[in-house]
Amino acid sequence: MSHKNFLRELAKFASGLVAADFIVGAWLRGSNMPPVTILWTAWTPSLVSWWMVFDVLLFAVLVHYAWRAEIHSPSISHKTYFVIVGLITGAVSVIHLVRIITGFGAVVNNWAVPLWVSWIGFLVTAFVSYASFRFAKTARN
Repeated sequence: MSHKNFLRELAKFASGLVAADFIVGAWLRGSNMPPVTILWTAWTPSLVSWWMVFDVLLFAVLVHYAWRAEIHSPSISHKTYFVIVGLITGAVSVIHLVRIITGFGAVVNNWAVPLWVSWIGFLVTAFVSYASFRFAKTARN
């Protein structure tokens, strides 16, 4: 399997994870959850709605990678797109890394989210960020 095909298959897998995350957000939103504090942020139903919007956007990006992206010769608009995706996923990976390093606890509906969840989040988002910048670098001007 070539490097590019591997990235496409990984994007397909990650899109499934993001879809599952969206479903969890929809479940939390519909369960009349009380405000939950994670990393000094009170997660209310309205904030969960923003989380779900982010999931929809990330899902669209991953689907584009997996099934439609012209990785061989992206246009200038693709280059810009890859840089933006790299910046966003890089920021998310840094947030996961900060949680891993500092050991901040996250509790959702009385469930203590284990640190291994942030390890998975860090690895997936860091890899997507790396791949995005690599695609942007090889894009023709």
